[in-house]
Amino acid sequence: MAAHAHIPRFLPLQVCQVQRLFFKHWPQLRDLALANCAAACDPAGLKRALQGLSQDELRDLVCKQLRLVGQDDPWAQDHDFLLDVVVTAYQRRASQRAAINAMPLYPTEGLLWDATQIPTAAYSGERPLALPKLNLQFLSPSDYLLRNFHLFRLEAAYEVREDIEVALQRLQPGKDFDNNIKFKGWSKMCTPVTSFRITQVAPARVGEAHPALVHAEVVIDTRGMRGDVASGWDELKQHDVLFMLAVNPPNEDELLEMAASSNSGTAAAAAANMSLVQRVGLLAVRGAEIVEVRDEEGGLMNDFTGRVRLDERKPPKGFVRTYVLALDPAQYQLDVNATSAGTAPDVYTTFNLLLRRDAKENNFKAVLESIRDSLNEQLVIPEWLVDIFLGYGDAGAAHYTQMPDEGRIKTVDFKDTFLDAQHLINSFPHYDVTFVTGSSSSGGNGSSKISTGSGQYDPAALPAPPYKVTFPTDQQQLQIAPGSTKRGADAESTLGSTTTAAEGTASGSTKPVLLVEHYKPVNMGPYPEDKPKGNEVRFTPVQAEAVSSGVQPGLTMVVGPPGTGKTDTAVQILQVLYHNCPGQRTLLITHSNQALNDLFAKMVARDIPARYLLRLGMGERDLDVDDDFSRAGRVNNMLARRLQLLAEVERLASLLGVASAEYTCETAGYFWLLHVLSRWEKFSAAVSSAEHKGRAASVGELFPFKEYFADAPQPLFKGDSYEEDMEVAAGCFRHLRQLFQELEETRPFELLKGQADRVSYLCTKQAKVVAMTCTHAALKRREFINLGLKYDNIVMEEAGQVLEIETFIPMVLQRQEDSIARLKRVILIGDHHQLPPVVQNMAFQKYSHLDQSLFARFIRLGTPYVELNAQGRARPSIASLYNWRYGGLQDLPAVTQNPVFQAANPGFGYDYQLVNVPDFNGRGESEPMPYYYQNLGEAEYIVAVYSFMRLLGYPANKISILTTYNGQKDLIRD
Repeated sequence: MAAHAHIPRFLPLQVCQVQRLFFKHWPQLRDLALANCAAACDPAGLKRALQGLSQDELRDLVCKQLRLVGQDDPWAQDHDFLLDVVVTAYQRRASQRAAINAMPLYPTEGLLWDATQIPTAAYSGERPLALPKLNLQFLSPSDYLLRNFHLFRLEAAYEVREDIEVALQRLQPGKDFDNNIKFKGWSKMCTPVTSFRITQVAPARVGEAHPALVHAEVVIDTRGMRGDVASGWDELKQHDVLFMLAVNPPNEDELLEMAASSNSGTAAAAAANMSLVQRVGLLAVRGAEIVEVRDEEGGLMNDFTGRVRLDERKPPKGFVRTYVLALDPAQYQLDVNATSAGTAPDVYTTFNLLLRRDAKENNFKAVLESIRDSLNEQLVIPEWLVDIFLGYGDAGAAHYTQMPDEGRIKTVDFKDTFLDAQHLINSFPHYDVTFVTGSSSSGGNGSSKISTGSGQYDPAALPAPPYKVTFPTDQQQLQIAPGSTKRGADAESTLGSTTTAAEGTASGSTKPVLLVEHYKPVNMGPYPEDKPKGNEVRFTPVQAEAVSSGVQPGLTMVVGPPGTGKTDTAVQILQVLYHNCPGQRTLLITHSNQALNDLFAKMVARDIPARYLLRLGMGERDLDVDDDFSRAGRVNNMLARRLQLLAEVERLASLLGVASAEYTCETAGYFWLLHVLSRWEKFSAAVSSAEHKGRAASVGELFPFKEYFADAPQPLFKGDSYEEDMEVAAGCFRHLRQLFQELEETRPFELLKGQADRVSYLCTKQAKVVAMTCTHAALKRREFINLGLKYDNIVMEEAGQVLEIETFIPMVLQRQEDSIARLKRVILIGDHHQLPPVVQNMAFQKYSHLDQSLFARFIRLGTPYVELNAQGRARPSIASLYNWRYGGLQDLPAVTQNPVFQAANPGFGYDYQLVNVPDFNGRGESEPMPYYYQNLGEAEYIVAVYSFMRLLGYPANKISILTTYNGQKDLIRD
């Protein structure tokens, strides 16, 4: 479905009618009547022409002919009012899209302290506000994007305002006796500016009214800063956002003058009655994005663009830091116009402070740019998702049981999902699980079936995993595990009837048949590393339902209470999805770097080749794995792997007696055809001949690659069974084929000489699973669009903690072709009962519902979701504190049988305690700064408990201390 902006369609027709009126009855407006429609809509030209009319003429025109104002209205006597009415009625109005395109993205002082746009934090909810809302339904994708743009922009401005106020309160700007600005305090997030200058203003692009880019240089001195504070400024990098502030606090004489005018008495009293903005003399706030950072000698710092090689990076020199900034061109043009008109001073000569913000809270510009770009594009949302996304139609239409048959996977290879046959039977209690044994799953010659629906079967006769499961072809027979999939309150009746039907089917003799075929895993080679890594988690039936749903096309929602294995379920979905759809590409998205790294580390340990995995973003540095999965790391790994594989090719050529040559990926392909594949075909023909067929010793005697596999575990061929030895030989051949196939995949990295080209190929072609945070997706959306990134599936964890728009952006990281959406699966995993998205302004949170996640909205709409129902993290006594919230949350056998959960905690009489800490020295909670809460008594108590536990022998890495306030966190650390 394409997104279209609102366009005023009838305005040109109205203007033409007015021009005819002017032409017929107002000769003095003949020029305006004959002008083109665009000129007639111009406010300045329209007002200038109408000013030639007298008061009576203008009143007759407006009140009698145009009928915009009543004749008896007292305002009809006001000439200026009548002019404004006509101009407002007939001027060409800019569309919301055009207004957003011309809007500066960084908040300024005019927006930051405008209470009409950014309400105070003390909003009670008793009155309506002039703000958009995020409800359950939206008119169109454009309506959705516009609401999110305005609310996200205002929430970001509120957070910036809070940071500026905290920094200015810490700095305490003032003036000395010589009227020079001095700062009595200090702030780690804000520092004085040594110099600032505009360095480049590029000409405007065609069709734009502002410069193409505006660059500036700002210089600071970190000399005298504490080590950790200076490191914070040194770690700034490209795309980080900084704010330049201009302050000019009033001097003593000005304060005395204000005190006299306000009857405050003293200068101190006058300052106390002033707002913070007045007290510090805040003149201007302008945002900018870092282009590059340089040290005192001009060396590039924190460069990730490839201009500085990793082995050439050096520690920064000196204390002076120069930041090259990209200013907002639209805001710069507004400032220049205001200065030229004399309505405002030149703010770019007054900046004297530089503010940085926490990187985790400073991604607003990238999100706003992504929303704005999406508004200017033709968004194509998949047909199966668009109605649910907008909040209309059947909320369950995107569930895999309702999706069209042509897209559904009929037979799913579950690989290592099930540990044994009984595990599979228990995972599908609503089906008659029928195992097909023998040569064919279709019931042909040599095959037999074992039905388990009646409960009468021999467990010993059931085949071992892995299994391929064939689901019923009739859509009406597709069933979900009873109790596994739920729907919201809006679809309660539908849920009841569906569940009852499923349970009734399961209790009778007409269960749908689920055909299960065992297959022998393919032998991929004689080396231990050729054996696939297996799953060790015994998934519950509800987790198995989540995996089954996630593999099928459509929307899958998984609600995971604490400790129920959300991450393991997500990894298994990715594992099964990769092996069933090897040609498809999947985006893995999370809210935080830590969650993404945990998920990615588990995925690395599974049976997905490392060359198909890619981790994007700065959090990759904290990934606890041996290999480097960043873009540069993957490219270097592919090049290093190429050399290893070519060395193996040379070793194989030497053992086969082929003349040595310096192989490349291309010549290695010829070598495969001429010398490897041909020898294997001759060997296959020889051992299949009448002379050798069935003779076990012949396999080892005729196998042409015995010397190459001499380093494999021996004996390679036991000589006891012809079939077993042939399977070993086939495994060795698959190992060689895999080697040359991997070489073929590394060939583009051999042909592409530039690092940037190699990285682009890696992102767009090589990687099958691309992992990033939602923040990185917003930051790099333009880059992904320009690269031509393509993907088929999205798996998002922590979906309940992500803002609506930050969930939507990863869905539109690719350019659609022929108005067809490529996206086939959206898998959202989260818990809407836990922390919602963080929104600091109470008005935006309570009135506008900005803290509503897409995950929670889908559930409120009644979208079917799988709720994991067994936890294995906490003791049952601790789990009882929260399991009531989920209705039916059970304990896994591990928490009741594992001795670790049964043993007592040394030094503690209870599994959990709620302790009331009285005031310490007569003082309870304090607020040294706004919103910076501390409680010394509680801090002393928790530190004493920590010391007690350490003395008893508890390891420090096993103790977690959680607090809800940054002030308390800092106090505990001190």
